Amino acid sequence: MPGMTSADLDDRRERALLDRLEEYYDAVPRHGARVEHHGPLTLFVREGKGWPFYARPARGWSGPVGATDVENVRARQRELGIPERFEWVAETTPTLRAAVEESGLVVHEHPLMVLDPCAPAVPVEALSGTMSVRIVGADDPLLSSALAVPHLAFAEPGTHVGLAGTPQLAEAVHARVADGSVERAIVRIRAGLTVVAAAVEDGSALSAGQHQPLAGVSEIVGVGTLPAARRRGLAAAVTAALVADARSRGAETVFLSAGDEDVSRVYARLGFREIGTALIAEPAE
Repeated sequence: MPGMTSADLDDRRERALLDRLEEYYDAVPRHGARVEHHGPLTLFVREGKGWPFYARPARGWSGPVGATDVENVRARQRELGIPERFEWVAETTPTLRAAVEESGLVVHEHPLMVLDPCAPAVPVEALSGTMSVRIVGADDPLLSSALAVPHLAFAEPGTHVGLAGTPQLAEAVHARVADGSVERAIVRIRAGLTVVAAAVEDGSALSAGQHQPLAGVSEIVGVGTLPAARRRGLAAAVTAALVADARSRGAETVFLSAGDEDVSRVYARLGFREIGTALIAEPAE
């Protein structure tokens, strides 16, 4: 474009990409939530059972966001009995952080990463060795353990080898069946809203994750490895399988939020690059 430098063009492309992610963030919860509009903020309220949603910046809002706006939404969340949680991208809504911190919430930072569209496909076999890594369908008996593994992984965060192993996985599987998580996942898989992948050994998932495709964009979420099975490259193999599936479904933009900088380096080896910072605000524990 005449008069624009390469840096200007790069900045315009980055802004367009962040805007596309904003469209996705606003659209995805609407499949399972009631939407409440609170000025500069949108509150998504889960319809039925399942993981509770959050509040985030209203789509298209360009004005300021103040602590009073945050407090009003927090009061509504308390009224509904749902977590006082906010999620947003720092670069897209820079004024929100000061407002949530003024209201007393704690902000957590996570590298926001997008897959380079020119990144070559990473063969899953090169990462998984002899371990089987596959997409898990709605009728696959592996589904319950694939949904349970990330819960154990996030209970012991980090990349070090942890304590939770096969006995704890069996307990977690029973919990996911009992709370309806498996049935809800089956519905989403059949509707094409969720894809699950898992690394499998002896009939159980040792690592698993999901991607959620919508209108040419997909977010990779919930990738976790059974703590006792870490340091074997399983999460990277699962992520590569999810990337391959997302691309096969026509996703032009594939992205994720890494748990921390150490985890982000794993994703960087698969072709992801950092584009911003995903922020999560919640009350102090």
